[in-house]
Amino acid sequence: MPRSILAELNIHPAIREKVANHERAIVSEVQAAIAKNPVVVVGMGANPFPKKARRALDAAGVAYQYLEYGNYFKDWRKRNALKLWTGWPTLPMIFVHGNLIGGADDLAKLLDSGELKKLLA
Repeated sequence: MPRSILAELNIHPAIREKVANHERAIVSEVQAAIAKNPVVVVGMGANPFPKKARRALDAAGVAYQYLEYGNYFKDWRKRNALKLWTGWPTLPMIFVHGNLIGGADDLAKLLDSGELKKLLA
């Protein structure tokens, strides 16, 4: 099932550009990292789940690019743009070869099953 997203036709023409460019810099930065790195982890300070994901990748010997944006009290609006872009509601956001694979628990499942190794091959 495709995720539900408001059609551009249902956004008034006067605000379409504002919607399209909302916090564009952070989205562009993540897109650039995804284009250059097989594995990218997007997280935030003081959140234990990005740390859990990074520890799991380190233990598995998987190289990754880490991007950190603020913490619980800072930069939540910027992070919100990433959530709108991906449709993923939490951090970390983990990308493998440009595909969002989920968060820390999703990564753990892929590591345990050997699927991550297949994705990286």
